[in-house]
Amino acid sequence: MKEDTSETILAKRTVNRIEEVAGTFPGYRRAHAKGELYEATFTPSGGAAPYTTASHLRDREVQAIVRFSNSSPNPSTADALAAVKGMSVQFQLLNGDITNLVGITLPIFVTKSPQTFFDILNTVKSFKDGKPHFKDMVKLFASYPESRAAFQMIRKLKNTKSYAKGRYYAVHAFFLVNKEGLRTPVKFEWEPEAGVETLSIKEAVSLPSDYLETEMSERLQIEEVRFRLHIVIGEEHDPTDDPTKEWPKERQRIEAGILRVKTKVHSDENNIMFDPTILPTGIECSDDEILPFRKDAYAVSYERRKKGQ
Repeated sequence: MKEDTSETILAKRTVNRIEEVAGTFPGYRRAHAKGELYEATFTPSGGAAPYTTASHLRDREVQAIVRFSNSSPNPSTADALAAVKGMSVQFQLLNGDITNLVGITLPIFVTKSPQTFFDILNTVKSFKDGKPHFKDMVKLFASYPESRAAFQMIRKLKNTKSYAKGRYYAVHAFFLVNKEGLRTPVKFEWEPEAGVETLSIKEAVSLPSDYLETEMSERLQIEEVRFRLHIVIGEEHDPTDDPTKEWPKERQRIEAGILRVKTKVHSDENNIMFDPTILPTGIECSDDEILPFRKDAYAVSYERRKKGQ
């Protein structure tokens, strides 16, 4: 049996801490526990072809599975109480492989260090409530200045009116690699064709706890939901190892394709793991330490929920 490394041990400790803070819900993901799967099709525009050999970003339409979720580790948390929403896409490549793109409604992550993420969980006692309390914010700002921007965004973040009306960011930098071997730093964003629309606090508190799933079901009876994949091209001094920092707004953007979300999937979603480090030839992970940490933590969560833990 393969021995645990320091990285996998930290991932297990982190998942344990999430369970201690937020509770244990057997059979569910340890974060973004509440979600629904949908069938989709992704059609590339060809705009990314000069930058990558990955066929699904060049010229090959592929099927996909999309999971929309709220961020709480508690599957019974009302949608309005977990302001950060998620959109994970698993592209089913023509050679039988898969690749994943995991996004949230924030453009940055709370830390650039797996150890700091674990330490933050020991500080934020209100993690399970979706937004940290003010007293916890004071502690966080003093102890973890790198996390200040993300937590300020979380405090101000409004609930999306619909999963179809959220803008989702992959947060981490990646590299696209073309046939000449040129590596280009990039970030990925999903832009909703229906436009971005949020709710006021008054509107959000009056909605049912599962309003997002209900709204999506009703919407898909009328029309398919579409997102445009934008690729942001990084420049020389844009950090690729720090997901707590945004790149400048004026960076070049390429429209890489359209995702068409069509129908809900009625299957066991626990068979699917959206590991963001599973990538095809033509896309590579950056030097962001959170990426391999997410891989390890997702694997721990997957193993436990498959065992009904």
